Amino acid sequence: MASLDDTTNPSGRLIAAKKVQDATVYNTALEKLGTLEDVMIDKETGRIAYAVLAHGGFLGIGDKYFPLPWEKLRYDPEVGGYIVDISQDVLQGAPSYTDEATATWHDEDWSRSIYAHYGVEPFWTR
Repeated sequence: MASLDDTTNPSGRLIAAKKVQDATVYNTALEKLGTLEDVMIDKETGRIAYAVLAHGGFLGIGDKYFPLPWEKLRYDPEVGGYIVDISQDVLQGAPSYTDEATATWHDEDWSRSIYAHYGVEPFWTR
């Protein structure tokens, strides 16, 4: 049986959810975009739907939250975080919310707009 240490080792294949939270996200130019606030999991399929990027605030105050399709993230052990092929401009025009109450997770049109913005096929159609 794998121990929790196995799932938190950055050189291993698996990562514990608590290690994904607060992981740093960089674009391909290695500019810091923010940190992962949360991971949204589809209850029916068990697939990760989104990684929620906290961006733009200071010490967690004033952050904007950007749901990123999980497929856009690539873990890079050299930087100890995730790399996304998203520029600051693409991120600024992306669907976002400022607090959990304004997120419309249940709205399929909103979810489709997230995937369309990043040019990724929605996970539920694959």
